[in-house]
Amino acid sequence: MLVKDKMSAPPVTIAPETPFQDALKVMREKRFRRLPVVNRSGELLGIVSERDLLYATPSPASSLSVWELHYLLSQLQVHNIMTQNVITTTIDTPIEDAAEVMATRKIGGMPVVDENNYVLGVITETDIFNAFVEMLATNKNGLRLTLEAPDRMGVLAELTAAIAEAGGHIVSVGAYDGKQPGTRRLLVKVQGLSKGQLVEISERLGDHIIDARETGRAEFSAV
Repeated sequence: MLVKDKMSAPPVTIAPETPFQDALKVMREKRFRRLPVVNRSGELLGIVSERDLLYATPSPASSLSVWELHYLLSQLQVHNIMTQNVITTTIDTPIEDAAEVMATRKIGGMPVVDENNYVLGVITETDIFNAFVEMLATNKNGLRLTLEAPDRMGVLAELTAAIAEAGGHIVSVGAYDGKQPGTRRLLVKVQGLSKGQLVEISERLGDHIIDARETGRAEFSAV
């Protein structure tokens, strides 16, 4: 899965001379938390976030009058508060690489640009979450099995072959670092087999079962 598969496009952008209040209005109407700032040709100049706009608002403790505050805000434009050194990505970047950059840099989104720095879209943390949900097939019913297995070549192949031989259908699979040195944790969602069958397969292969449960689309109620 690449950035182009999950990014929001076409992008909603604003011009550098956009008034502060207009930029904030666009964000609230579109429910965005950041907007790329582009010139008339569509080239990226910067990015402005909702936080930038809110921080630019004078404090309620200010001694300025209401009229003075309104005047100052009417003069404030996006180019006065935007971030110019923008972290960007490209359409052909793997989604996990984009996620790593966002997590490392502690940013909630990145403009997606081409080789000429034209903005093609925006990838956000919500897009990453949606990709994560899709890759783990959370909307599909099945048995979710978490195993701790030796970190060696062929472990996943052995497991998938055994599941297929037993008549199971794997709808998602993932792997991450195990708790013990030299191990990996495998997360597999399977249809067509019982919990007992999956447990038997795992034990036969010598994998340690961490968790096994029926899963499907989660339903939550508002509090």
